[in-house]
Parts: sequence; structure tokens; C-alpha cells
Amino acid sequence: MADRYFSPEEVEALVPDLTRLMGEVMDRHGAVQALGERVREERQRLTMAGGGMPSASWREDAARLERLLAEVQARLKAIGALGGVVKDLGQGLVDFPHLREGREVNLCWKYGETAIRFWHGLDEGFAGRQPL
Repeated sequence: MADRYFSPEEVEALVPDLTRLMGEVMDRHGAVQALGERVREERQRLTMAGGGMPSASWREDAARLERLLAEVQARLKAIGALGGVVKDLGQGLVDFPHLREGREVNLCWKYGETAIRFWHGLDEGFAGRQPL
């Protein structure tokens, strides 16, 4: 059982903040994926070569990756503080607990939506979205 249930209007009031935060998360998440791949490839190359000193650019990439991950975590924490549960970073999905006809469900918001129009059961996810 959730600590708090949201109405569609309450979530809609959060949409400007959600849009900003999730936009920043999605932007940084894309950068994290690309940078993470480069860092992993260099680490693997060093391992295959039996060790060695990482290049200055690798150290810069690794430090930037850590900063980006911290920024993503901070924004995810901010979304959680609003009451949302992030479900998918790629699509920008955030759920909010809601009571519908006495049943606990989730109001479903997707990055880019300006209104709350959908809900789904706790075990159904995005594919099970239904109109309010």
C-alpha cells in the first residue's frame, strides 16, 4: 500500500518539473551509455594487453561518467521526492500511486505528455495503459 495516492490533477501540477527533470535524465542517460561504452572498451583493451596506464582521455571520460551518473541519480531522487516512481529512462516513464474504484493502480506519465490520461494496474506496466 502506498504512503500517498495522487489524483490526476495533482500529477498534472507536477508535469513542468517532471518534464524538466526527466528531460535532463534522458539527456544524461544517453551520454552515460555512450561514454560508458568507451570506458569499458578501454578497460577491456588494457586488460587484454596485460595492464598499462590508462590514457589521459580515458581518465577524463571516467571522471565525466562519474559526474553524469551522479547527476542522473540526483534527478531520479528529485522525481522520487515528488512521489513518482521512474519506470523507464529511455521512454521517460514515471508512475504515481492512485486509487481507482477502490483499487490501487498507477497513474502513468510519459515524457512529453502534458496531461495525465492513462493508468495501469500495479503488475501491468506501460503496455497495459488504459484511458482514465
